[in-house]
Amino acid sequence: MTVDRRAFVHGACVLPLLARGAMARAPAMPLRRIAVAAPFAMPEIGVPDFRASRRFLITDFGAAQDDKARTGAAIARAIAAANAAGSGIVIVPAGVWPTGSIHLRSNVALHLDKGATLRFSDDPQDYLPAVQTSWEGVECFNYSPLIYAFDCENVAITGEGRLEPVLDRWAIWSARPKPHMDALIALYMMAYRGMPVARRQMAVGANNLRPQLIQFNRCRNVLIEDIAIEGSPFWTIHPLLCRDVTIRRVKVRAHGHNNDGVDPEMCENVLIEDCRFDQGDDAISVKSGRDMDGWRLARPCRNVVVRNCRIVNGHQLMAVGSELSAGIENIWVDDCHFVGDGKGADDHAVPINNLLFVKTNERRGGYVRNIHMTNVTATTIAGGVLAVETDVLYQWRTLLPTYVRRLTAIEGLRVSDVTVDRAKFVCRIAAERDMPVRDVRLDRVRVATVTGTPFTTENVTGFHAPG
Repeated sequence: MTVDRRAFVHGACVLPLLARGAMARAPAMPLRRIAVAAPFAMPEIGVPDFRASRRFLITDFGAAQDDKARTGAAIARAIAAANAAGSGIVIVPAGVWPTGSIHLRSNVALHLDKGATLRFSDDPQDYLPAVQTSWEGVECFNYSPLIYAFDCENVAITGEGRLEPVLDRWAIWSARPKPHMDALIALYMMAYRGMPVARRQMAVGANNLRPQLIQFNRCRNVLIEDIAIEGSPFWTIHPLLCRDVTIRRVKVRAHGHNNDGVDPEMCENVLIEDCRFDQGDDAISVKSGRDMDGWRLARPCRNVVVRNCRIVNGHQLMAVGSELSAGIENIWVDDCHFVGDGKGADDHAVPINNLLFVKTNERRGGYVRNIHMTNVTATTIAGGVLAVETDVLYQWRTLLPTYVRRLTAIEGLRVSDVTVDRAKFVCRIAAERDMPVRDVRLDRVRVATVTGTPFTTENVTGFHAPG
């Protein structure tokens, strides 16, 4: 089902604004249900339906295009009024609107009209006080994501407008000097020792942990639709511990460091469709927490469908991990296509490496199972169709020793009906001798030109790749 955008945005007349508390709370927010056919039991996804909700124009609350403080305060007041009314659509009209962080509330949609741009400051002070968030799979209190919601239901970002953060400060922070790396070690040790999340205060000193662009944390019934994104300080769209997430017709271009497109982490029932990704990192990366925090939260990421998306640049089309300690299962990528030239564009973009990449290491534990990729095409890729690596540690190899060794059980990988013009290999699996990868099948996978060894399978049982 598709939300009728015309009715959603331009529906009936706008009621006059009422003072907070002068209007009785509206009935429960209506939901639409999306039934998604998948090669596993996929629950219907709840999508908030704002078509009957009142509109709250930010200029009515004092927004000014030449004043960041006024605009940020006006957006906050409009969100509060929409929430107090029972539900509402906060309208950002055409124009460029400077702001700091935006915190959504339940039953509120932030809608950007065509021609509207929210330009987010790169001043870290605009993202304080610190909020409960995470950094690469470890929970902490850090600078607020630029758009943030915590423990909300029925929240949305919609419209044909644009999110455009200023990146100057964040680009400096992405260099990861020693104080930043020391902060990562300190945060990891906090999790290892079981320190309460409220005491993991990271928005201090030279820690320089960049915030995500959008994070929905512990939310239910989330919709992101039609918007365009230009740049991100860190991960671009990060649903964390959410249930029922729909991301559709979103255009993302973010070429900086760690600029994944969408990172569903410890989420259930996620639909990503009709999107365009032009990334400096993975287009989509499914995650479920790092090491001790993943085990503590014990919330697998499951039931994720990605369909009809186009990828221009990115490390991987679909990555699974490496933060996967709570487990990942039931993932389906269908009718998605890498349409770039395989060389990467300018401005620090990267050529795509693999179409499906499962990555973990001896510290993660967790599991990966029931992963499907079908009906995918690509031009030239630097890696292959399917890659599995169980020794991916990046900078952590030298930052910290292995305190707890837990291998990741990986089984049930299905890839079919994939066509690639040129690749280094078709399939490369390097697994642990103590934990072989099990039950892998490739059907109708065609690579016109293979420049290296087509198949490498180390410690794999039940591998099938019919000619």
